Amino acid sequence: MICRCRTVAEPQSFAQDELSLDAFLGGQIKLLQPKSGYRAGVDPVLLAAAVNARSGDSVLELGCGAGQAFLCLAVRVSGLSIIGVELQPAYAELARRNAAVNAVPAEVVAADLSNLPATLRQRRFSHVIANPPYYRAGAHSQAKDPGRRTALGEGTPLELWFDVAARRLTPKGYLHMIQRVERLPDMIAAAQGRLGSLEVLPLSPRVGRATELVILRARKGGRAEFRLHAPLVMHQGDAHHRDGEDYSPAVRAVLREGSALPWPDVGRN
Repeated sequence: MICRCRTVAEPQSFAQDELSLDAFLGGQIKLLQPKSGYRAGVDPVLLAAAVNARSGDSVLELGCGAGQAFLCLAVRVSGLSIIGVELQPAYAELARRNAAVNAVPAEVVAADLSNLPATLRQRRFSHVIANPPYYRAGAHSQAKDPGRRTALGEGTPLELWFDVAARRLTPKGYLHMIQRVERLPDMIAAAQGRLGSLEVLPLSPRVGRATELVILRARKGGRAEFRLHAPLVMHQGDAHHRDGEDYSPAVRAVLREGSALPWPDVGRN
């Protein structure tokens, strides 16, 4: 969720003392990321777990940040061909380092979505994944750290993310995107004329609580009707009553074991 149009000069790399080494998927992944500024959470893990990829597929991640999502996907599905695109050079360099640390073969390109390299524009992918900035420009408080500010605040219109994804997908290829629920109308509008067979999986914090995030699955050339699935509940109980994790079993399996996200199988075209 890091990519947007560049408006200021960005650092080319992080100093070693600016980084922490954090574990994800129960220690299956080690991730270098800044101690301050934008730090990856569970959202990219859930995004990666939703992707219905198979060994031999090709994957393009738009706005890959430090590489958390494509690394999580690579751990679950071996034999993928992976390219990440990241606007901020320092995060692109981190993604390359993280791929090497985790022995995941992946190419990371530092580029703006609106001006991808010609070599990348000539390629097509089985899957495109994206975790775009959640907030419309000016709709959230401005973070002091430029990396976090870029990660959270939209600079590249959401419609462009869909346009790039649709152009880069093979026929019948899939886009998976995670976003805040209030951006769902924008996502549906942006998919029109580009992608079909839209499915939405709401992610609700607890039973009876309003949905905060959604994962959208769309297919190039898909013709099935829109489907809104029942919410996936993230946490057990009606509130957090004690110290420690209270993730639901399905979500705990995703976050701690690298399992696939439960996705309703509806046999769609």
